[in-house]
Parts: sequence; C-alpha cells; structure tokens
Amino acid sequence: MSYIPIKRPKFSLLDKIYVVELVKGLVRTFKHLALSVLRRSRGKDDFNAQGIGVCMQFPETRWDERLPEYYRGAPTLVRGEDGRERCVSCQLCEFICPARAIKVVPGPVSADSACQKQEKAPAEFEIDMLRCIYCGMCQEACPEQAIFLSKEYLITLTDRSKSVRDKETLYRLGGTRKGLVNKWNQHK
Repeated sequence: MSYIPIKRPKFSLLDKIYVVELVKGLVRTFKHLALSVLRRSRGKDDFNAQGIGVCMQFPETRWDERLPEYYRGAPTLVRGEDGRERCVSCQLCEFICPARAIKVVPGPVSADSACQKQEKAPAEFEIDMLRCIYCGMCQEACPEQAIFLSKEYLITLTDRSKSVRDKETLYRLGGTRKGLVNKWNQHK
C-alpha cells in the first residue's frame, strides 16, 4: 500500500506567536468602532437602527421578513393535504436526535382510519424544547416527511412544564404540507 507524505508548512516566528492574526482582528474591530461613531454602520437601514451598531430594535422590528430559506426553527409535525397524520411511528427521529429531546410511543392504527396500510401510528409524540438543539437531524431522518423545522424563533417559556410539546400542539403549529406522502403512494 502506498501513501503520499504531506509536507507541513514551516511557520515563521510571527506566525507562531499569532502577531499577524492579532493585528488583523484589532484592525477589523477599530474599523467597526469608527463606523459606529460616525453613525454609518453597515445594515442600519435594514434594522431601523440609529447607526450606532447593527442591533435590531427588537419589539418594533422583527426577523419575520428577513429569515433566510435555510433557517432552522422549532420542529413541528405536519399533516397531509387530506388531513391525515404523516407520522408512522418509525421512531427514526427519536433514535437520531443527539439531544434525546424526542419521545415517540407507537400505538395501533384505529379500525375506522382511512390509512390501513400503516402498521402503527403515534399514540404519544413529545418534543422537549429545552433539550432541542435545532439541528434538523429529525427532519432529515423522517422517511415520511412528517416532521419539519418551522420558522418559529420566539419561544418564550414561563414554566418548564410548558417546554414539552405534545402531539396535538405539534400538529397545530405544523399545519398541513402539500406534496407526495410516501405511505399513501399506491406505487410503493
């Protein structure tokens, strides 16, 4: 087996004691300080600011229209276009969650349900918002597109017991989602 040796760069004395990087950081900091003093901060028009810094005046100005498409907010459960639950209690989201914030208790599908192809449905589905780290792994792991990260960023809790969101709350926050749902695909 052959290998390619990697040649490490030789650092000078200035590189070893981080003088160049320290000076670069100080120059950037003083540049922002000078722009703030002159009331010409970058982004002041976007945030309705006075020019001193780029802080958003929060209660009056919100992020709602400025959120990027890739923003990861609170996880929610969604229903299909016809109102059925998309979750099939596979528990992949629970197993992949690094913070162990998700708890799924599978249960049987009711006899009067229109989706008899499912083997099980969630009897309980809970997400502890104090433990959630908003990583998005639950959304990536879900094979039925049942869990999505919403654009919600204002999660203010006054009591720890309210941090655990149950199945009904998650469905209410998630709403319905359009598109192909694999568990009702006739060609599956």
